[in-house]
Amino acid sequence: MSDLGTTHSSTITLEGARKARRHMTQSRIRLSLIVALLLFGVVGARLINIANTEVAENNSGHERPALTATRPEILDRSGRQLAVDIQVPSLFAEPRRIVDVDEAVDALSAELPQMDKKLLRERLDGDEGFVWLQRELTPQQKARILRLGIPGVDFVTESRRFYPGGAVASHILGAVNVDNVGIAGIERYLDGQDVALLQELGLARNRSLQPVNLSIDLRVQHIMHNQLMDALDRYQAIAAAGVMMDVNTGEIVALVSLPDFDPNEPASALEEGRLNRITAGKFELGSVFKTMTMAATLDSGKVQITDKFDATKAVRFGRFSIGDFHGKNRVLSVPEVYKYSSNIGTIKMMQMIGKDAYRSFLGKMGFEGAPTIELPERTSSKIADSFGEVEAATASFGHGFSVTPLHLATAISALVNGGNYVEPTLFPRDEIAALSSAKQVVSERTSNYIRYLMRLNALEGSGRKASPDGYRVGGKTGTAEKVVDGKYSSDKSLAVFASAFPMDAPKYAMVILVDEPKRENEQSGRTAAWNAGEVTGRIIEKVAPMLGVMPNHDPEIDAQLVPVELRQLGEI
Repeated sequence: MSDLGTTHSSTITLEGARKARRHMTQSRIRLSLIVALLLFGVVGARLINIANTEVAENNSGHERPALTATRPEILDRSGRQLAVDIQVPSLFAEPRRIVDVDEAVDALSAELPQMDKKLLRERLDGDEGFVWLQRELTPQQKARILRLGIPGVDFVTESRRFYPGGAVASHILGAVNVDNVGIAGIERYLDGQDVALLQELGLARNRSLQPVNLSIDLRVQHIMHNQLMDALDRYQAIAAAGVMMDVNTGEIVALVSLPDFDPNEPASALEEGRLNRITAGKFELGSVFKTMTMAATLDSGKVQITDKFDATKAVRFGRFSIGDFHGKNRVLSVPEVYKYSSNIGTIKMMQMIGKDAYRSFLGKMGFEGAPTIELPERTSSKIADSFGEVEAATASFGHGFSVTPLHLATAISALVNGGNYVEPTLFPRDEIAALSSAKQVVSERTSNYIRYLMRLNALEGSGRKASPDGYRVGGKTGTAEKVVDGKYSSDKSLAVFASAFPMDAPKYAMVILVDEPKRENEQSGRTAAWNAGEVTGRIIEKVAPMLGVMPNHDPEIDAQLVPVELRQLGEI
């Protein structure tokens, strides 16, 4: 009996031990699970923190990927690079990881002497996770700073805008700031467009941006830039500018304004005189506007190409009179009024249609408001809503109101392309697209008259220096006295030449300005023919073959431009 009791007691004891061990094991398992879950929670939280503070959590000496989105390449019409993104290192710090602030300040100041030591200390002496120290360093600077081995100081790769041509197209391209955001020119324009237009141009708001082609021909741009730089030196001018556009599509082929700036150094754009004179400068452009007066009067039907006007006496308005600079003191035909740039004849032609009709014509030719172009840097013209008799007289030869050179280039294009006003653009556009939005401003017959008159002036008038042999250039000079202290100055003038070529089948229009030119030598003059005209000729001679315009010396080409009415009169 005792044996049975002992056995039963032992069985109970063993069972109890097993239960105790089982409970202990389960408790340990539960504890292990809790600990594991806590560890996973900590790791997960840490991973989330790292994901949210990617730049701040890093291993010293390992450069981070780019922080800023790239911009699209900007190319000329043939795919030549105008603006590209390059990768550059930028220096940042994590102040909470800086071991010795004084040591770090001394070491970094030695490598970056342009940094203010006080400001550097303020940035490093804190508990922030990220502060910028210096943006856009050179590879050499990066290598030297890495060798310092300062804990908490590292680099991030950023995209920086680079302009291979430097200043050559600066007023077209504009510039970006340190964050790669457009602040001027086409760069700013692209940033301001809505998604639909960006997609239409082949862009998207992501890192796989497609290149943007402009209508600019970089070859022509280089030549115009070089020739205008030469003009500044040759004529000791304070400024010079030029624009060339396709008369049928409105595409801007070249646009230069000097002084310019280097978009790789955006701050240089803030220096005095660096405005875009083609779109943001307005001027009294002088006698080039006689081309507008000719078009207005001939298109009205009230003046015929065969008419004549008495230019023997000055035109009087009360106590004031307006005469000719180099008067012929005789009766002049319409072609002679233009060829000899007669103020008297031009005023009398304008008076045939009246001051209101002439003011209306200037509005129809697009001279009101700001020029239409994709550049943000534009200014509105200064032109009265209505003209008095004297205002209309001076306006007929380009005085008393101010417009931009792009206004003029666009109007000249319309007058030689058959009469279609096509708005200018910096993006590629074909003739079909241009005509779909064009408006007829003068008849084709009037356009033919203007082509003849412009070519006549290049052959026999003030435009002779602007017409290289065989390229059939036509154009008109303008020498406008500048207003100084409220009065016209006889010493300071703006020289302008407005041209088109080839006149037998016009393709390009161009306006060239030389501001306050001096005589090149004792034998030369100071009027536009001697400077703006000569610059025009040098540019056309170089760029015409590039643009597919070859010289042709056949005299029959010019003969065919003469209106049939003049041929019948024998006035060729």
